[in-house]
Amino acid sequence: MPIDTALAHDHESPGAHPVIPGQAHDGGVRGAGGPVEERDLVFAGFRYTCRVVRCDTPVTEPLLVLGGSSQDRNSWVRHEKWLSPVGQVITVDLPGYGTADFLPAAYGVDFLAAVVRHLLDELGVPRVNLVAACFGGAIGVRFAQHYPAMVARLMLVGMTPRIPADYAAAMERWAVMIERGETGTIARELAECFMSPPGTGVVRKHAAVSRLVYQQIAGQAPDELAKSAEHNTRLMRHEWYRPEPVPAVPSLVVTGEHDTLTTPAMGREVAATLPEARFLTIGETDHLAPVERIADFADLMARFCADRPLDALPYACRPETLGTAVTVRPAGPTAGRATY
Repeated sequence: MPIDTALAHDHESPGAHPVIPGQAHDGGVRGAGGPVEERDLVFAGFRYTCRVVRCDTPVTEPLLVLGGSSQDRNSWVRHEKWLSPVGQVITVDLPGYGTADFLPAAYGVDFLAAVVRHLLDELGVPRVNLVAACFGGAIGVRFAQHYPAMVARLMLVGMTPRIPADYAAAMERWAVMIERGETGTIARELAECFMSPPGTGVVRKHAAVSRLVYQQIAGQAPDELAKSAEHNTRLMRHEWYRPEPVPAVPSLVVTGEHDTLTTPAMGREVAATLPEARFLTIGETDHLAPVERIADFADLMARFCADRPLDALPYACRPETLGTAVTVRPAGPTAGRATY
């Protein structure tokens, strides 16, 4: 069961405002989104599945969400009631993940980016707001590099320019443990990786999310374990990040305030590699910010994709502007202030 579907309730921060003019300020509860369609597609012989939530009156391009390695196309269902009034919402189980076909590790990030291109072609969607989290961020950046004309806006969540060394070492150990069937130990270690350690700072739903991460991983079926093992091998064999040009589209890089896996410093480093990006942290969250503050995180996604203000949000810090196209004024009253 995806982590977020097991969480019973979530609420907006006090003072948060609805994105869509006229939308009731009632915590975002408005029933289901628009009509939902699921489609099985095939690329290079591998079956994969997408979920599409329609929007009758979109105010922006469709939102394509590429989740992390422990997420599937249903992991964003609880976010849809905030996102669907803005535009069509697309989530997907790419080959090797969720209910899609098993994908051998010989197929890397370039292949998965090509699958995303195939998905959009099949749906007849020429351009998207791309929201990509963690491992999905690696795929999202590669997609933007290879198919820049298809990206209207780019939002990266919990993204890093490199796989942390301790996590890479752990993946090699987990590969052996999966063969031995030691899923309980792997689940405990993964939960510790994803969640900030005690004493780091206040994190919402820390205990509940940590418990659910453990249960989700420990309860994996044999085919899910096989996909997890192959995913780890894929990460070790292929480039996570490649320093190729990224389109100069509106970009936002987000991390949890207390993320100890992909830290705010790493997020700023990612933002600095883009032509121009805003960077911010979500308060009282760690690496799993999208499920620790579901309503607030969905509000941020919708605001960014609809070009709404991101300043003075009650759940996030004030955005910083970074990037290769950002210059710094010479010494004077405005010294050190980014201009764009």
